[in-house]
Amino acid sequence: MNRPKPFSMIREFHLADWFTLGNAFCGVGALFSVMTYLQTGLVLHLYYACALIPAALVFDVLDGRIARWRQKSSAMGRELDSLADVISFGVAPAVIAYGCGMQGLWDRIVLGFFVAAGVSRLARYNITAEELSGGTGKVSYFEGTPIPTSLLLVIILWVAAWQGAIGPAIWGGELKLLGFTLHPLVLMFAISGSLMISRIKIPKL
Repeated sequence: MNRPKPFSMIREFHLADWFTLGNAFCGVGALFSVMTYLQTGLVLHLYYACALIPAALVFDVLDGRIARWRQKSSAMGRELDSLADVISFGVAPAVIAYGCGMQGLWDRIVLGFFVAAGVSRLARYNITAEELSGGTGKVSYFEGTPIPTSLLLVIILWVAAWQGAIGPAIWGGELKLLGFTLHPLVLMFAISGSLMISRIKIPKL
């Protein structure tokens, strides 16, 4: 019986997979930055968190291009990409929103829906990619908006933080529904999540 060599999984990584891990690293870094902001109150850490999301997108774009350039892809690479995207473009933007002040019960429900929609969107893509490619191996369009479009939400939150419109001064203020708090700004996450799980066709550039 042949025993697996130590670190054999890492040896099987392609170059593109390391860029995918860079994507995940940026997403986790954003989470840590929000935690540091909540501990210290220094808004600079929110800026760091927001800046790490476009950095994650750069890694996300590069891993696909490198895989096509080297003509090396794998099932593990596809799964790595989806998991990294969930962290960087699903969980991290939701946590950044929480750090910016969307901390009411209704806010948490909406942010939870946003993350769940992103996970569902990626799962649907993974099981339908072959069908969407029409046998060519290359997907020509997406069903639902891709999860990296959450970068637009992060940009809005970065501008809000820069203008001091976070916490009690958050844009749109707050509402009380059934005794619990809702910040209207969080509804942009509800819209984004709904678009991700929709059936609208988005051409792949």
